[in-house]
Amino acid sequence: MKKLIVVADVASDPLSCQEIRSSTEGYLKDHNGGVITFMPSTPSTIHTAFLISQIVEIEERFGKPLETVFLQNTDPRLHSDHALKNADGAKPLIIRLKSGIYLTGPDAGYNFSLIKDKIEEVYEYKGLNTEGQFHSRDLYPRIAAHLMDELEDEMEFEEISTNIIPRLEGFYVAHIDNFGNIKTLVPHSYLKGKFEYGEFVTVKINEITKKAKYVTNLFGGEPGELVIYPGSSGKKADRYLEITIWRHFTEKNPATGLHAFDHPKPGMKVEISAK
Repeated sequence: MKKLIVVADVASDPLSCQEIRSSTEGYLKDHNGGVITFMPSTPSTIHTAFLISQIVEIEERFGKPLETVFLQNTDPRLHSDHALKNADGAKPLIIRLKSGIYLTGPDAGYNFSLIKDKIEEVYEYKGLNTEGQFHSRDLYPRIAAHLMDELEDEMEFEEISTNIIPRLEGFYVAHIDNFGNIKTLVPHSYLKGKFEYGEFVTVKINEITKKAKYVTNLFGGEPGELVIYPGSSGKKADRYLEITIWRHFTEKNPATGLHAFDHPKPGMKVEISAK
């Protein structure tokens, strides 16, 4: 049986996680259940896209992609600006990556955009009832369980074009980690040829503009100094840039990148000014 990784905006709530687990295990052939882990996102589909792409990157590099299924559900109903009588969600998709990983979840916003180039096939599962507001529990667990049990050949999928997945243009805040470091979607290659290490880069996030020293790593500047550097996320050969302030966390007020830009949220734009 394959393992399941759930990436959802409800995954920070223990009650929701248990309901999703119970629902998924109820559909599995093995009554002992399977390995199910949870990764909390936010209502930002850009945040969810980053989390999915990063975990996929690590699964493909170190894990067992052929034994991995993702269930993602971040669906703030971006497809409507009007009242939804039955809380209809975005179109459910099933995706198979070139590495063999399967994913299922709503085609909402940019949820799948950062893995677009890794996609082998995209499927639609017609006949599903997309009404209701708790799809993480009531809709997707059955699909995920069948994929975990490798029953995809028995499911009535209809292949559709990968063009349904939009590309994400521009740079954004991808994630804020537990130290307050800002992970961005700016690849390291964007700075190469424009700046040298030790120079200052003008960064605008959350309507706040600051200068950050371009360094080789998180600890490449002085403690208390705002720095920008190739972080630990993204492609191995072209990591995403991170922005923060190195702290020992012994300070009375250990402000980091999170505080420097007044608590930005994932999905906010990141602007970097060239010289």
